Amino acid sequence: MSPKLKNKKSYILKYPIALGKLCILLFSFLYLATVNAQTIPTSFKKTVDSLITVAPTNYLDIHPVMRKYKTDTLLMRYFSTASLNKEYTSGQIYSYNELGRAYRNKSQYVHAVELHKKALQIANKTNHIEFKVASLNDLGVVYRRISSIRKAMDYNQQAIELAETVKKEDRSKNLQKSINVSLNSIGNLYSRLNQYNQAIDYFKRSLVLETELGNTLGMAINYGNIGKCQESLGELDQALENYRTSLAYNEQINNDTGRVICKTNIASVYLKKGRINEAEKLLLPTLPTAKRIGDGFLVSPIYINLGWGKMVNGDYADAKKNILEGLRVAEKFNIRNESARASNLLTDLYQKTGDYKKALEYNIKATELEKEIVSENTVRYVNDITYRYDSEKKNSEIQILAKEKEAVQTKLRNSYTTLLIGSIALALLAGIFYILYRQYQLKNEKKVLTLEQSMLRSQMNPHFLFNSLNSIKLYIINNEQKNAVHYLNKFSKLVRKILESSSMREIPLAEELETVDLYMNIENIRFSNEIDFKIRVDENIDTHTVKIPSLILQPFLENAIWHGLSPKKGEKIIDLHITKDKQDFIHIAISDNGVGRVMADKIKRNKVLKRKSVGIEITKERLANFSKDLQNSFEVEIVDLYDENQKPLGTKVILHIPTV
Repeated sequence: MSPKLKNKKSYILKYPIALGKLCILLFSFLYLATVNAQTIPTSFKKTVDSLITVAPTNYLDIHPVMRKYKTDTLLMRYFSTASLNKEYTSGQIYSYNELGRAYRNKSQYVHAVELHKKALQIANKTNHIEFKVASLNDLGVVYRRISSIRKAMDYNQQAIELAETVKKEDRSKNLQKSINVSLNSIGNLYSRLNQYNQAIDYFKRSLVLETELGNTLGMAINYGNIGKCQESLGELDQALENYRTSLAYNEQINNDTGRVICKTNIASVYLKKGRINEAEKLLLPTLPTAKRIGDGFLVSPIYINLGWGKMVNGDYADAKKNILEGLRVAEKFNIRNESARASNLLTDLYQKTGDYKKALEYNIKATELEKEIVSENTVRYVNDITYRYDSEKKNSEIQILAKEKEAVQTKLRNSYTTLLIGSIALALLAGIFYILYRQYQLKNEKKVLTLEQSMLRSQMNPHFLFNSLNSIKLYIINNEQKNAVHYLNKFSKLVRKILESSSMREIPLAEELETVDLYMNIENIRFSNEIDFKIRVDENIDTHTVKIPSLILQPFLENAIWHGLSPKKGEKIIDLHITKDKQDFIHIAISDNGVGRVMADKIKRNKVLKRKSVGIEITKERLANFSKDLQNSFEVEIVDLYDENQKPLGTKVILHIPTV
């Protein structure tokens, strides 16, 4: 037990007993007077009487009986009062915690804290570890909602330390769940502090344990939280995948709160990707559900995201209306991180509309909120906004200063010393800019070199070389000399072409096609030449004049072979089709008739030895670097193919590569 818990327990035990009983009796009297004025179903009263008679002491024995009533605050109040009168402490703790969660989910955080502290006080008196851990975790969640990071961390850390004092083999299922809640909560706190990698580590630990327990809700929460961190790190595609996984789990258990959170997060990614209309289509139907639940924690970000989308589309009036409503809800329920986000968006909005005074006000507000949350001095655009605001306010003074500046410049032109100093300063400045520019160039060159080295490693990976040579060795052992020589020639030619191409930034399309044809010939040996590989090039494309980045197709073909076709029985086809449009884009479509991404992912998860493929990510980085010097940027599109019965037919990867 931590020192804080011991001190708290000591304090509680020393609390005057007579005064405590008096407070309890007064509370009971006042509450019973209120409850009696309202109708409590007879069936519920009988349920409570039966439960108190049996008096189970563990959460898992109480919860199945009270689960369907736990969100009804009136019935839970009745249960807590009945438990108090009968001195049924486990019932009191259970009802206080469930009431606290109900109030928390209505954004009534003050009431929630009071109730969880009552539950913790009784759990400390009875030394009930499971209920103590649950109460500490609940307090941590409430304080995290209102961005009181230190208090939240203190409660969650106490919870996990206390839970881990119980030997692993002696832990109940509920205590194991509480440990997972602690891990998840601490991960959320690290996320609030912008320490996303640490947060992801905690979420993954929690996810593993929730998966072992088969807790679908816990899995949904952790996938969503991992996605949130990835979104903050700019890994939008990975974030979107985890949000969708979380949404699927929430749909499975019919969890409205989880649905709202997931759809709000998915919309946030859409906004960052510039898919404004898709974000709005997701948010607008979600808003009524969030309002029905009545949790400001859900409602506020929806309004803020709607306003964000409107602002991007230039609809400043609607943007202002939505963001202000989101800010109002956040302030009403003391959700400080959303208040800070809304204030930052309002700063940008008022800058765009030229109201620099308002922009400055909201910028200061956002800075103060962020400082409260993470204890850092983060100043956004203050100097720029202040300058613009002062420029508008003191326009006449600027004109006077401009005249004075002109007079000073005239004097400076007549002063040799000043000109010399100015020349030296300019020379130094030019030198600094040159050094910074060279550093930027060297950094880019280093990045390109690193990518090229990584690309070469992925193309010449030891598995491919070893397996290819083994296949050729098998021909030699079987005395198939012609096949051995034929494939050895192809293998040596492929290695030579990879080495030659790796030293060039771009190569003719014809050479790239020759390289992948050699690669497929070698890979096909292991499939007994079962793979039907076709290359189709439209007539309007001269493959000898079109230039593309070197060695970009092999990783996608490798992915199609090992994840799409390798698990498939029967006919195996890979079709490579190259087209060109009027916007000077080369479109390279690689289609396979494999098992599809969903089945491939399932097979991959079940494998003991997981093969990590980095070739595609390296290729994407190289394509991004290649398109920096062009007017347009590249895109990689992945399409899942299905028949009319939604049965997977394979996968198509389309590379959209600009040429100008």
